[in-house]
Amino acid sequence: MKHVSRRALMAGAIELKGDDDDPVASVTKALGDLTKTVDDRLKAVETKADTTALTTRLDAIEAKMNRPAGGDAGDEDAGAAEERKAFNVYLRRGDAGLGAEERKALVVATDATAGFLAPTTFGNEILKALREYSPIRQYAKVIQIGGRDVRYPRRIGSTAATWVDEVANRTESAPSYEQVTLTPYELATFVEVSRQLLEDNAYNLEGELASDLAESFAIAEGTAFATGNGTGKPKGILAATGIAEVVSGAAATLGTAPGDTLIGVFSAIPTAHAQNGAWAMNRNTLATIRKIKDTTGQYLWQPSLREGAPSTLLGRPVLEMVDFPDIAAGAYPIVFGDWSGYRIVDRVDMSILSDPYSRAKNGINVFHARKRVGGDVTNPDRFVKLKIAAS
Repeated sequence: MKHVSRRALMAGAIELKGDDDDPVASVTKALGDLTKTVDDRLKAVETKADTTALTTRLDAIEAKMNRPAGGDAGDEDAGAAEERKAFNVYLRRGDAGLGAEERKALVVATDATAGFLAPTTFGNEILKALREYSPIRQYAKVIQIGGRDVRYPRRIGSTAATWVDEVANRTESAPSYEQVTLTPYELATFVEVSRQLLEDNAYNLEGELASDLAESFAIAEGTAFATGNGTGKPKGILAATGIAEVVSGAAATLGTAPGDTLIGVFSAIPTAHAQNGAWAMNRNTLATIRKIKDTTGQYLWQPSLREGAPSTLLGRPVLEMVDFPDIAAGAYPIVFGDWSGYRIVDRVDMSILSDPYSRAKNGINVFHARKRVGGDVTNPDRFVKLKIAAS
């Protein structure tokens, strides 16, 4: 019997494909085509989302951020250098002496009432000098405002809970508030410089003006934040109302037990505020305090053990205030408290107006500097003052 293969038997029933049309090969080819299509589309997407430009920009920003800070012109970016250059021209020649590009560099700093704000680096230099003369600005709460004043509600009375029987009448209570208004006042001065000095100037004109103006503004601000009466100027910490007082027990001294007096001052405000508190006094009072000992002969004053850290009195830092009074009858030579309870409001940062015209016949350029700033105690419960009095 002749053998017939299975393939031959099925030939009539099913049309068999040749080797070139093998199902496995067809599937493999289809997968290959799909893979190629996907790869092509991914490449197209990557081409559209090319991040080369973004990467270059980020690298430039990173390089700028990593640049070491310094006073050399080579360390400034192009924008800051251009602004400083334009500001220098403005100081020398006035507004009319600015070219189009120089005016463009300063336009973002144009004050609404004329004049130009000092460049950032110039302003920072003044700010450092202000802190040297007025530590209150460093420790107080400082905010920038955009209006003529700022108002805060201050709670002066609270609700009170009382014990009652099951069906007894309840007692009504309610909080009460008052309004605190902080108003900025104008602080101003001017400097006259001869045109010849400006022309022959061989030193840093901006640095010289910064030094002179910083001293003037610092003295005025520091005095106002300490003793200002609130009329045309900020209200100082020593003139603020509502602050607790501790008397020394002697007419013109810290009393027979000055150490006990200081402990009484330290304990006159709540613990939460005392833990964040700092002492403030001038250098003469400081000399007296440093001599005070406890019953074991140990000085209450503790010098700082770290560079840059303040010395302490009863465990809290001591701030030297040149505007505070000496120990004398009726004076308040020492204040202790949490200085975030004193608030400073800056309305307009220091700006400079160059006037080359009003005194042109005398060959003099006038530079007018001004700022608007206010200050007052917003939380009197955070402070206590020591008054030199017998009772």
